[in-house]
Amino acid sequence: MSNIKLENMRKVYDDAKGTDVAVSGFSLSIDDGEFVVLVGPSGCGKSTTLQMIAGLETVTNGQIYIDNREVQMLDASARDVAMVFQKYALYPTMSARENIEYGLKHSTDLSPSERHKKVEDIAEMMGIRDLLENAPSELSGGQKQRVALGRALVREPSVFLLDEPLSNLDAKLRADMRRELQRIHSEIGVTSVYVTHDQTEAMTMADRIVVMNDGRIQQVGDAEDLYNSPNNRFVATFIGSPSMNIIQATVNKINDEYVFKQNKKELCTISKSLVSTKVGDTVQIGLRPEDITLFSTVTDGTFEAEVQVVEYQGDENYIHFQLNNETLVARTDPKFSPDIGHNIGVSVAQEDIYLFRTNSNKAIKTKIQSKFHSAE
Repeated sequence: MSNIKLENMRKVYDDAKGTDVAVSGFSLSIDDGEFVVLVGPSGCGKSTTLQMIAGLETVTNGQIYIDNREVQMLDASARDVAMVFQKYALYPTMSARENIEYGLKHSTDLSPSERHKKVEDIAEMMGIRDLLENAPSELSGGQKQRVALGRALVREPSVFLLDEPLSNLDAKLRADMRRELQRIHSEIGVTSVYVTHDQTEAMTMADRIVVMNDGRIQQVGDAEDLYNSPNNRFVATFIGSPSMNIIQATVNKINDEYVFKQNKKELCTISKSLVSTKVGDTVQIGLRPEDITLFSTVTDGTFEAEVQVVEYQGDENYIHFQLNNETLVARTDPKFSPDIGHNIGVSVAQEDIYLFRTNSNKAIKTKIQSKFHSAE
């Protein structure tokens, strides 16, 4: 196992169309045996970051250390890393066994019998021992991905890099492979960096998650940290499904409470002593769908809204409702299923309210530490 240290890593592409900064100011330390997931929307720089660690992309500026050795000037083959890509990239004329063994044959001095044993052992771990003589064309998508993973792991690399390896699989198989990857990592413990745009993969697999946007790190933490204490609006809305609702409101004050209103409609209140803002400010309120309480009777809620869509999910419903010109969503018990066009009551507890500054999108400081976090 090896640690990884990335210092102020930057990648700039120059072409006839101009300059494109793909990654900027990326600094991160990854411990021995840690499973770190880079997550973010398409084009945020996560795959470019992974490829710079692997040596497949040059670093414009910054340093990369693997096991305390500076490697950004070394070829990919000299970094002791193994990478699995979105596409399986298996040799079609070789059997599964030959695909897994290929790297050992060309990069080690192992004897044929030693290579055979290592291939058998890794195939046993991957659950594909009975498929070793099959050609890739005879394998399912999940089996091909297991062969690709086995080919990388059989070399016993110091660092294991995975670039959206499950994105070509159907939903059920992806869930199965997520569990398999977690099991394999717990068995071999190799330091791993995993790239995905799927927040479910990130939240269920990672020791730590790195949320990226526009080539920069937005926040680093475990799934609970990111979900409950987002640094900014981007992290808050990216982590969680359905996404966090965002409402713009102005700050008013009644007695010892701040009252947040939109178009003179009172949305929610927070004790003045708990939050760092002032009367007259325009802020963004964040409400997670599961934290919103809906009532069939309008007067039972803090404010009323009109139901637009009801999505039945089996064990829950997603209720989409309109507040002024904005559409919000709440996650409710499946027994709560109001009619389309019906007005309902809506309320939220003060400990479930997130606040963000309108100009910077940063979280606003508050003393409700379990739910709020400030980057200020």
